[in-house]
Amino acid sequence: MNDTEEGRTPTRSLSEADCWERLSRAPYGRIAMAAGGEVDIFPVNHVVDASGANGPVIVFRTAAGTKLLELTIRHGVAFQIDGFSDTEAFSVVVKGTAEEFDRQSEIEAAEALGVTPWAPESKDRWVRIIPSEVHGREFDRAPAGG
Repeated sequence: MNDTEEGRTPTRSLSEADCWERLSRAPYGRIAMAAGGEVDIFPVNHVVDASGANGPVIVFRTAAGTKLLELTIRHGVAFQIDGFSDTEAFSVVVKGTAEEFDRQSEIEAAEALGVTPWAPESKDRWVRIIPSEVHGREFDRAPAGG
């Protein structure tokens, strides 16, 4: 069976601009990190801060705990979103460095971005992901019942 037998085009790479646009629209994503020989994945609500001096960054809020502790041990992370409609599906991955920030001016700027965690616990710590790599792909979905 070849890639276009169902009348669908093959998987396509997204441009970096398309990746950032989809990241901006997504209400949540998953952050993956390793610490102590274990890999963990955490869902987070995020926003894209396009005003970064070196380009856009991903910003999220968290509470003290495993996620924040792991970020202080190893800063390398991957962040992923995905989505779909009736006709297509996509996935975007950002690899980079996570850093907590706590300067009042940075927190005020981040608060203005409007990130709102869904979880009811207090999320009073701020983290940004500075990307080193951004890539994504999309493909057409098979028709329903096909």
